[in-house]
Amino acid sequence: MKIGDLEFGPYPVFAAPMEDVSEPSFRYMCKKHGADLLYSEFASSDAIVRLVEKTMYKLTTYEYERPFAVQIYGKDPHTMAEAARIVEQSKPDIIDINFGCPVRKIAGKGAGAGLLQDIPKMIRIAEAVVKAVSIPVTVKTRLGWDDSNKPIVHVAEQLQDVGVTALTIHGRTRAQMYTGEADWSLIGEIKHNPRMHIPIIGNGDVDSPQKAKKMFNDFGVDAIMVGRASIGQPWIFRDIIHYLQTGKLLPPFTLEEQVAELKEYMDKSVGIKGLPRGVIHMRRQFAKAFKGLENFRDTRIKLLTCSKYDETVALLDYIVERWG
Repeated sequence: MKIGDLEFGPYPVFAAPMEDVSEPSFRYMCKKHGADLLYSEFASSDAIVRLVEKTMYKLTTYEYERPFAVQIYGKDPHTMAEAARIVEQSKPDIIDINFGCPVRKIAGKGAGAGLLQDIPKMIRIAEAVVKAVSIPVTVKTRLGWDDSNKPIVHVAEQLQDVGVTALTIHGRTRAQMYTGEADWSLIGEIKHNPRMHIPIIGNGDVDSPQKAKKMFNDFGVDAIMVGRASIGQPWIFRDIIHYLQTGKLLPPFTLEEQVAELKEYMDKSVGIKGLPRGVIHMRRQFAKAFKGLENFRDTRIKLLTCSKYDETVALLDYIVERWG
């Protein structure tokens, strides 16, 4: 499978772009465990053209992350094109357009998934970005706005026609947000549409090696994207990739191994963000980690409220001692 000149092996597994999650330390852990393509957090085109420092930081690309995609969003074709030109100067491998974010502050203002209510404008934005840059432009979107409006099959053809080089589809509508079950049937229909020749990447509910294999087998996608299932366990990429390549499941990480991974992640986060921000960043990970431990609630609360590095390390060591 190729995106532009980038070549991927069989069964590529991508790390989904997630706001407040897909920052450099998280990407480092996903890359360590084999993710084939990393994405930035999404960046506002309006903020990029204004050179807002916090947004410009999102464009930072580390060589070890490659291949790396920067994801941008916005509602104006001219602004999106100008933002793409600025992003290209930071030398990512791909620019990805976010036409799928469902949150009200984005979609409600006509960007992200909001553009599923204005398909002609969506296509104009994609075409403007493609024409503005020389690197591959990809798109991530959803099935449609709601159950009565799922235009994705025809939208995919139009995006391809204006030069988009790969398409990621989350198998939910905007109305579903992240609830209910992802529907991959339309993703499969797009992949098997004889008009389509660009790679189709499936996203939604890939939370185990077996599920990943099923999505490749049942729907024929060129790649899969793992999102929320990687929060708290970025080593899921290792598990999925090994199963896809060998058909065998790896032994799950022991509690001691999980703690060691999370300590490494926290050290990377602190090295990039400093104290206490690097520790506070880990709270989203700690909220999802250590599933299934009995009588763990009080310890989890302590992890989610602690902002001191040494105390957090002590809590992690205690988890091994108490439950390992």
